[in-house]
Amino acid sequence: MENHNEDECIFCKRNDNEVPLVGLSFRGIKYSICPQHIPILIHDPQKLAGMLPGAEDMVAG
Repeated sequence: MENHNEDECIFCKRNDNEVPLVGLSFRGIKYSICPQHIPILIHDPQKLAGMLPGAEDMVAG
């Protein structure tokens, strides 16, 4: 299993001392993402490949 820190944005790696973070759960694992990168999760989730397991197979909404 890949290491991740749920106290930092999965995309930019900034922590909650730098930016607000929004929690999300995917496949039973908790992650965080900052508001700046939520549009990537929604509109271009393939850019999260390697950061969020299975992101390369997600369909943009």
